[in-house]
Amino acid sequence: MAERARPDDTAGVIAESYSLGTGPWTMTPITRGALGQIWKLSGNGRSWAVKELLFGCDAAQVAREAAVRDSAAALGIASPRLHPDRHGAHVSRLDSPSGGSWVKLYDWIDGASADAFDPDVLDWFGRTMALLHQAGEGAVDQPSGWYERCPDDADWEDVLKKVRDAGLPWADELDRFIATSAPLLAHWVAPSAPGGLVTSHLDLQPQNVLIGPDGPVLLDWDNAGPVSAEREFARAVHVWSGGNEVNIASARRLARAYREAGGRAVLTGPESFSMLFATALNYIHVQAGTAVDVAVTAAQREFGATQAVTCLRNVPDLTAVSLLLAALDTP
Repeated sequence: MAERARPDDTAGVIAESYSLGTGPWTMTPITRGALGQIWKLSGNGRSWAVKELLFGCDAAQVAREAAVRDSAAALGIASPRLHPDRHGAHVSRLDSPSGGSWVKLYDWIDGASADAFDPDVLDWFGRTMALLHQAGEGAVDQPSGWYERCPDDADWEDVLKKVRDAGLPWADELDRFIATSAPLLAHWVAPSAPGGLVTSHLDLQPQNVLIGPDGPVLLDWDNAGPVSAEREFARAVHVWSGGNEVNIASARRLARAYREAGGRAVLTGPESFSMLFATALNYIHVQAGTAVDVAVTAAQREFGATQAVTCLRNVPDLTAVSLLLAALDTP
């Protein structure tokens, strides 16, 4: 499958695993994300989205994804259905001489990218996040460390040494980031308080919304789980209002739609953005590590390097956060 030789009947094997029929079948590569490669599986006049998981599979997390997505669908939140295979599992392993891979099968959604500055889309998103937070109230499990902690000095020193030893041209840029921006953001990263946790999507960004024939559709529920409603709200406001290029009107419109739909999260200070900072720091660290990992493919190392450099140049800025706090200082 992605980035390696694969048998011509891979599409047929997937179709058989999910009882889709006899075909003929074709698979077309669509896009590569942090966790996997997306393919379009087509045959018999229909199409599905196949996500190939490139870094292993957590079956318990996939089950949580399916449950949260189904609960959201019951609230009227449109999203691609995650199909079970013929054995009832929401993830399937395809064995091959190279070790095989895990795949998930979803409805294929035809649509256009969401315009984060479209007032109607902002209204829809604010209402949708409020619905998710109300439905997910009462979560008791602690959020994943990905959202609650960030690399320490030793972690950064280790990956920086590997990047330097590999002779990658952005080693100095990573060094400057570690010495300057990383400590400023890490200062605000801490575990969430026990109250205020919800079960939600955890990756609510414009890239995960398509405008389909019947309206907006929320994609990529892979990370669904417990999270601080305040922190998910803060991260969403930041990414939906232009990131470091803050659009105050967008931020206020999103927040207003959220509150009018019953959302209760409020920003209390830079600590509200702990999830935003933690995910940014962790993502840079992981992608920099992938860029020098001899155990992964050359294509995966290249993807990691590109992602690391891109994110180093777009790390959340505390000035932008201050502007959002000032703009949304009242519920």
